Amino acid sequence: MTASAPATRPYTLSGSPAPEELLQAFDAYETALMANDLEVLDELFAPDNLLGPGVPTIRGDAGGLLLGHDAIRDFRLYRGGAPARTLVDVTVQMADPRTALIVAVTEACGGGRGQQTQLWHRRDAGWMIVAAHVSSPALPIDSTIWRTVGTPLVRPTGRGQLEGMTVAAKDLFAVAGHPIGAGSEAWVRDAAPEPCSAAAVTVLTDAGASIRGIARTDEFAYSLAGMNTHYGTPPNPKAPGRISGGSSSGSASAVSTGQAHLGLGSDTGGSIRVPASYQGLFGIRTTHGAVSLDGVMPLAPSFDTVGWMTRDAESMEKAGKVLLPPVPADAGTALTGALSMPSLTAVADRPTQEALAAMLSDWTHLEDRGVPVLEESAFDAQVLPRWLSIFQTVQGFEAWQAHGSWVSRNMVSLGADVAGRFRTASTISREQYQLARAEAAAAKQQIRELVGTRVLILPSASSAAPKLNTGSKLKAEAGAPCPLENQIQQARTATMQLTCLAGLAGLPAVSMPLRTVDGLPRGACLVGPAGSDLALLRLAVLLSELGLLAR
Repeated sequence: MTASAPATRPYTLSGSPAPEELLQAFDAYETALMANDLEVLDELFAPDNLLGPGVPTIRGDAGGLLLGHDAIRDFRLYRGGAPARTLVDVTVQMADPRTALIVAVTEACGGGRGQQTQLWHRRDAGWMIVAAHVSSPALPIDSTIWRTVGTPLVRPTGRGQLEGMTVAAKDLFAVAGHPIGAGSEAWVRDAAPEPCSAAAVTVLTDAGASIRGIARTDEFAYSLAGMNTHYGTPPNPKAPGRISGGSSSGSASAVSTGQAHLGLGSDTGGSIRVPASYQGLFGIRTTHGAVSLDGVMPLAPSFDTVGWMTRDAESMEKAGKVLLPPVPADAGTALTGALSMPSLTAVADRPTQEALAAMLSDWTHLEDRGVPVLEESAFDAQVLPRWLSIFQTVQGFEAWQAHGSWVSRNMVSLGADVAGRFRTASTISREQYQLARAEAAAAKQQIRELVGTRVLILPSASSAAPKLNTGSKLKAEAGAPCPLENQIQQARTATMQLTCLAGLAGLPAVSMPLRTVDGLPRGACLVGPAGSDLALLRLAVLLSELGLLAR
């Protein structure tokens, strides 16, 4: 153990008489924590199974529960050190000569008090922590989630179905009196306040909802990771230590952490469906053109749509009844069946395939309860890489048309991943764009014919959320390959082969949380015919009520 305990204890000690060796270990832990000495912290957290076979070491906080020594170590790697604090009061309760509970009151250097509870156990190697829980001082605002918040930021302008609902509006949506920030420090610095709110924001407030605040986004919404160079990565409370998903990252995390009821966002290539999948939320990408994009900063108008995320299917449907146009009785948007395609599911990793297969197995036993009859169909998935290439060509050209003038002058201000995409976008010629548009039109027709009047069921994303890992970042900065970036890029490519189907075809898609064996959130996606948005939302509610989805 390389860290040493303080010579004197600058805190009040009470409770049971405690062995000096225990107090020295506790002090050494605190010293190592403030120094971010990862080696000592690893030594002081017990290995799994110390208390018995199958009993992991655990650590919990407001962000979620970590099970296992490795998960706790990975958390410390990406965290980059704990906030500075001092110990105020420490109480020790000895359960037996080898087991102790320590509760410490802490005071953050930035103000506010928290609490730390640790269960220590002694073996031959000394005292070690087998379980810990940390309660930090409440932050006035989590700047990784929010650009600005209010109490509320925008009050309801009417009364209706959404009374009492709070909204996190993605920082692409105009909110009157505030600039659009687009996830960019350089952009927001010069942006003027918007004279009026986006159409979707106005519809929500007219129906009784309030805008809690403006939520973070990946820069210009040109990413699916949620990792913003300027503002950090919003937390993923359903999968601590993993990315939030983007680009509607702040909206998703605001909902997932309970800071808003509804996360308003946009979806071009998966920016609603991916964070919903990664964080165990419900989310919808609407039929292209179904919900007005007035007052929303564009990325690629051919594919841009409005969407939203909620913690439950009922709230998602309730918002849909307000935001979506009413469907005439004779519109013919009823879902006549359900369709699964093993070749599409195979794009995802094994745990995602297994979670989706389990849901589909239950589905077949509930067809007498109003669930559309499910059939399996063959599909040549070899076309997916080409379809994704077409999608990205159209998206890239349109993104450069929308933002290229500003980006070309401010490229250095962008994060490396987004800057790289814009550089690629700048090389796409109008001729390449026109050829891709023609192929996209053919793909659109083919996908719409494939779906017909049924609902296509596929994974929302190719995997659970990839891990965050500061250690990998440091290796990359030293010139070595970055496993984190490689993993995220691989996940992005596989995921977009799935998400581009609804994008190319302009179809609505609903992501729903699956039950999983490992507890990591994964999503199932329902893709329906154009205009079937409300039918998909109703189906998601039914599936939730029938117990097919994660709770």
